[in-house]
Amino acid sequence: MEQLRILKALFSAPQQWIPVRCLQPRYCCNLANSGVTSGERRATLDKFKTQISSGPGFQDFIKGASVKQTYVADGEQHDTHGYLSEDLEMGNSRKVYFETYGCQMNVNDTEIAWSILQKKGYHRTSDLNKADVVLLVTCSIREKAEQTIWNRLQQLTAMKKKRLKTPTPMKIGILGCMAERLKTELLEREKLVDVLAGPDAYRDLPRLLTVADGGHQASNVLLSLEETYADIMPVHHAPQGHSAFVSIMRGCDNMCSYCIVPFTRGRERSRPVSSILEEVRMLSDQGVKEVTLLGQNVNSYRDTSEEQFCGTDPTKLSRGFNTVYRSKRGGLRFSDLLDRVSQIDLDMRIRFTSPHPKDFPDEVLHLIAERGNVCKQVHLPAQSGSSQVLKAMRRGYTREAYLDLVQNVKRIIPEVSLSSDFISGFCGETDEDHQQTLSLIREVGYNVGFLFAYSMRKKTHAFHRLQDDVPAEVKQQRLQECISVFREEAARVNAALIGSTQLVLVEGESKRSAKDLCGRTDGNMKVIFPKEDVAVQPAESNTAPISPGDYVLVKILSANSQSLRGEALSHSSLRGTTTHCETLPRQQLDEHVDSDTTMDQNIPLIDTGDTTGNKLFIYK
Repeated sequence: MEQLRILKALFSAPQQWIPVRCLQPRYCCNLANSGVTSGERRATLDKFKTQISSGPGFQDFIKGASVKQTYVADGEQHDTHGYLSEDLEMGNSRKVYFETYGCQMNVNDTEIAWSILQKKGYHRTSDLNKADVVLLVTCSIREKAEQTIWNRLQQLTAMKKKRLKTPTPMKIGILGCMAERLKTELLEREKLVDVLAGPDAYRDLPRLLTVADGGHQASNVLLSLEETYADIMPVHHAPQGHSAFVSIMRGCDNMCSYCIVPFTRGRERSRPVSSILEEVRMLSDQGVKEVTLLGQNVNSYRDTSEEQFCGTDPTKLSRGFNTVYRSKRGGLRFSDLLDRVSQIDLDMRIRFTSPHPKDFPDEVLHLIAERGNVCKQVHLPAQSGSSQVLKAMRRGYTREAYLDLVQNVKRIIPEVSLSSDFISGFCGETDEDHQQTLSLIREVGYNVGFLFAYSMRKKTHAFHRLQDDVPAEVKQQRLQECISVFREEAARVNAALIGSTQLVLVEGESKRSAKDLCGRTDGNMKVIFPKEDVAVQPAESNTAPISPGDYVLVKILSANSQSLRGEALSHSSLRGTTTHCETLPRQQLDEHVDSDTTMDQNIPLIDTGDTTGNKLFIYK
């Protein structure tokens, strides 16, 4: 704090700075020049130059200027600010508390931000009352998501006011998409926060918090064409430690007319493959059993960081799909990355989210089918079943092209599980368009879905060019109809698994009962089964308890639209496991479908947050 006072004095004492014009040898009379020797003038000039070199640089006063970065021998990148000593940016054991809202990408952003602050001496706390710094990692995908944050800020501000006169007053920061989208409202109108950091400004967090400690609001919401945080190893904070998210790319170029992501996350840029492989190897060494590759458009991954990757071959798209941008050329593609990641640990499951249907060329589908540790679960966000609405959404495909892709996926990966996103009540949607969406849901047969009513976002193409002309009550009515049909079809799809033996990765105790365990199948379906010792290996008499992170074989006994129930048979592993699944005739499925009210309801079919298929959740 002593250094801060010195710093303030430097800026608040203009008499210490000698005006440049006084150093110029322009004299009106002999008297003005009397008694001043050339040596004295030179000494004065040298003193002035010293003051200039130790004070803020020109770049520090340019809005949006990039921060200087230095590189040390170990290759790690560091941010430097000439007018702040490194000591001032240290956390000095202050406690930081995170709340994360939105998609899995925000969870990964939290891990990146925490990694940066941890290196600066901050400590993490799970107790809000002990926090010196509260950081909310936010979502802007829908109005409801933002309103949740506004409500939370009011609560936190009340806590902050009670601690104003304490030795450690609380600081509140907003990170992520909402910081970029609503910077003016957050800083100027509401004045509820001390720090704003956009998705590409987490490296700047230590400096922003230092400025806030001086009693000023601090903000950096600049978007980057290059930032991927490739050199920052996230501090994974996953429950039980058996699964982890790994970011492989950031931003989105698709510019769908309803979506705010390109405006809050910026343009697409991919993380170098070497950095991704290093992180996955580290997670494997830590015993992580499942890794999910993350990106706003994860399967458009294209690494051009090395010269040998920069060819001229155009990116391949799914048949019948197109983009609003020119075809991209060269680079290491998603299929190449998935191939390399899957070879690191054959006993580690690999998932990825959220993809775009346009980026599923056959080589990606064949790789999923061939690799035993790449999950046979494909997310195909449709958004609508009407070609007319899809055109207004600028999705780049028709209903027919989407159904052709579904058939191709099912042909190459016969045991695939499908999930999707749907928006009800988009601009101009008619009753006929809505009926086409219902028929698409029935025709495809998804087992997981994320459905929500349309919420117009500023800056989007729809905001500028289309009219939000579907009444709110009609949106909700159509949404409920979509949910009803989705549940009905999901129940039928899940019932086909009754009698099969599924390999389940155990997550922990069921939320409903401590006597039950829960886990997920390869197809990402939740399975509930009794907690009891089972055989160490199939056909063995020795038994052992089941722990989170174990693979177990579970025989499925019943199903509903949201989960499966079964009994554990034995411990197992990914290597050499065979799934036995016999699909029942459609007319027999209803006999095996349990009531949705009799089983665990922890998997929502209604997305409350993200058009990319990632449900809105709170992670602390």
